[in-house]
Amino acid sequence: MSSSKIGFDNDKYLKMQSERIRERIANFGDKLYLEFGGKLYDDFHASRVLPGFKPDSKLQMLLQLKDEAEIVIVINASDIEKNKIRGDLGITYDVDVIRLYNVFTKIGLYVSSVVLTRYEGQRSAVAFQKRLEALGVKVYHHYAIEGYPSNLPLIMSDEGYGKNDYIETSRKLVVITAPGPGSGKMATCLSQLYHEHKRGVNAGYAKFETFPIWNIPLKHPVNLAYEAATADLNDVNMIDPFHLEAYGQTTVNYNRDVEIFPVLNAMFENILGESPYKSPTDMGVNMAGNCIVDDEVVREAAKQEIIRRYYVALCERKKGMASEEDAYKLEMLMNQAKVSTADRKAVAAALAKEQETGAPAAAMELPDGTIITGKTSNLLGACSALVLNALKYFGEIDDSVLLMSPHVIEPIQNLKINHLGNNNPRIHTDETLIALSICAATDENAKRAMDQLEKLRGCEVHSTVILSAVDERIFKRLGVNLTCEPKFS
Repeated sequence: MSSSKIGFDNDKYLKMQSERIRERIANFGDKLYLEFGGKLYDDFHASRVLPGFKPDSKLQMLLQLKDEAEIVIVINASDIEKNKIRGDLGITYDVDVIRLYNVFTKIGLYVSSVVLTRYEGQRSAVAFQKRLEALGVKVYHHYAIEGYPSNLPLIMSDEGYGKNDYIETSRKLVVITAPGPGSGKMATCLSQLYHEHKRGVNAGYAKFETFPIWNIPLKHPVNLAYEAATADLNDVNMIDPFHLEAYGQTTVNYNRDVEIFPVLNAMFENILGESPYKSPTDMGVNMAGNCIVDDEVVREAAKQEIIRRYYVALCERKKGMASEEDAYKLEMLMNQAKVSTADRKAVAAALAKEQETGAPAAAMELPDGTIITGKTSNLLGACSALVLNALKYFGEIDDSVLLMSPHVIEPIQNLKINHLGNNNPRIHTDETLIALSICAATDENAKRAMDQLEKLRGCEVHSTVILSAVDERIFKRLGVNLTCEPKFS
């Protein structure tokens, strides 16, 4: 079900969240290092599972604190080396760091530096540092510590955190963010606490992570969807045992935070004399759970996200980019959420169309529940046909109307086959949209169709074959939630 129903109160969230962070800054005299988990900018996962959450909510919230905040972006040097890709945007982590730097700076947030964690002089990390420095960005290095996180005597010494560069900061709130998980945000915060303490600065640490949501049930679909999103990291949500023991209260956290908490506690005691926190839940400042206004809407959206993640894992496995385990883990999460692929309506419609036509097909579920399909033809790929059919539906244009003149399509096909060396004459979604926009200059129906593009945002699409990178990228840009059968055309 793609839904236009709202399950989350975004305005309430912005207000509560910035108040909560200000409170936490006040708790620690001089400085607060705030680990910002998840995506700070364009958090599409949160906006899919919490309908009403705006993808840039966290950014808007930070803007309310912008005079007291500075941002430090952290990236794992081995992720640069491996060309790790941010799945939702299809760009590498290093490219994303520069994108984030530009986004933050443009809207008036102060980015003071970038930290390369697990730095070992990797060639691509060195090259990346030069790029950053050419932009005028300060770069620091943090190193891997033998036996981290359990070897406390080493970690809390000049050979451990002491070996890391000290990051120069000038504001009360230092937000530590990253292009994705596993970048070393928490270690960066703790390393700074160690260095600040040596300099006589009274600094604190807190964590802002949207998921898992600590004050909804462990097996709530929203929390399961978070596990689905991090299946490749082996993150598991769990009851916070420290919180339960300290307060007799059941809250949800995840394994990495629970595992590291005794270490954190020992570090706080070592650095601050006593620990300000009794549990991982205490460290958090997340208020999202208090802003869910329709639990049913949110549950349904999260279940759909789990199914989508399952299809992504199947396709990644088919491309040789993911393990069997990831797909099995997602199957297990689907069972826990009591959903199956049959609950994604576009799937059955696409498969039926493929069977009927004997060629790749695609289907789209619109917010009102209507199903639109697209088939492969001589001129158009299935997804191109699907997009045109959906635009006709939204624009109330008769199905028999040709939106694009063959006079426009044929030269594109000619260019592809005779000059660009393509074997497939059918036009991709990007070419379709360009052709449609050309036709819109002279054709009223094509113009009306173009005016409907925004309505595709949030629609659910399923393709019976793995799409080309171009088609995938266009669907992402249109805000369409895409899944594919794990097979090549």
